[in-house]
Amino acid sequence: MLAIGRSLMSNPRLLMLDEPSLGLSPKVVFELFDTILKVKEDGVTILLVEQNAYKSLQIADKAYIMETGRITLTGKGKELLNNDHVRKAYLGL
Repeated sequence: MLAIGRSLMSNPRLLMLDEPSLGLSPKVVFELFDTILKVKEDGVTILLVEQNAYKSLQIADKAYIMETGRITLTGKGKELLNNDHVRKAYLGL
C-alpha cells in the first residue's frame, strides 16, 4: 500500500503493479484491490500482473491469460470469469 501511495504522488497516467497481493493476508488483499479499483475509477490506467485471477478479472477491462509464457486467452475480465477453462484452471470452480 505504501508503494502504491508513493507512486500515486506523481499523478501517473499509468500504474504498473507486479503481484501486489503476494504474501498479504486476505483482509489486506481485499483492501488492496479496493484501492486499485478506486485508482482505476480516478482515471489511472493500470497494468496489473497478478496470480489472484478472481480478484483481477473482477476489475479488469481487458485481461490476458498466460500459460507457460504464452498468451492463451484474451477478453474482458468479466467474460473470462465465465470461461470454462479459466474457471477450472485458475478459479477452482
